[in-house]
Amino acid sequence: IREPGRTIIRDDDGRAIIRRDEDQRFRDLGWQGRAERRDGETRTVFERPDGTRIVTVTDDQGRLIRRSRIGRDDREVVIIDNTLRDRPGRFADDVVVLPPPPLPIPRERYIVDAERADEDLIYETIMAPPIAAIPRRYTLDEVRYSPDLRARMRSVDIDTINFDTGSWQVTPDQAQRLAVIADSIRRVLQSSPNEVFLVEGHTDAVGSDVDNLSLSDRRAQSVAEILTRDFRIPPENLTTQGYGEQYLKVQTQGASRENRRVTLRRITPLLTGQSR
Repeated sequence: IREPGRTIIRDDDGRAIIRRDEDQRFRDLGWQGRAERRDGETRTVFERPDGTRIVTVTDDQGRLIRRSRIGRDDREVVIIDNTLRDRPGRFADDVVVLPPPPLPIPRERYIVDAERADEDLIYETIMAPPIAAIPRRYTLDEVRYSPDLRARMRSVDIDTINFDTGSWQVTPDQAQRLAVIADSIRRVLQSSPNEVFLVEGHTDAVGSDVDNLSLSDRRAQSVAEILTRDFRIPPENLTTQGYGEQYLKVQTQGASRENRRVTLRRITPLLTGQSR
């Protein structure tokens, strides 16, 4: 199922996933890019007023292959390397199965509710090292589609944003509640400018799984856009993914505001294979 900027795919086992066109998020923010197609790949360059260039390389399906930042000195730093590793690119090949990690800290400090946390706790959470060893470096798609892998990083449930049923809109008064999240991300980027944060969208269990995938992805996209547009978080340091109703916070098949949420986690250690 193709929608503007995203494609929903159902595999042979009946699982549905969503893939985003990573260039589209920059365009939605009003960035104008120069695109060049070569050997089945599209290289798009988005240039900032200060001369810094953000380069995204995507395949013919819009799937991100690589994202880098080129400074005014022409030095290029790769932020995300999503290159396939000698695999045909099937969804099943991106699912990494690992033993569930032990939980060495209280659960409320492993998944932190933003509404009950101050900036220091949010900063500590997103800067924390993995709670278990990272066996190797993983691609972005492996991180996106492997819950056991993502579970090695602590996360923040942004429950200060309340989505209405079927909506991905964030009202202006709620957008300001992202200030604490943005300040924490900014503190991280000041000391380590190439960190990558995954913004995850979720829904409750009402509705079809396909509709909920699309809705959750739009919720993640809305929050990521606000972080960039209103709080100047560089878009190249963010990536988004919708999970629909797969990971309910409250186990109910009915309408649930708590399940209609967005989650943030730092995934750089997973992309680099660093356990600290």
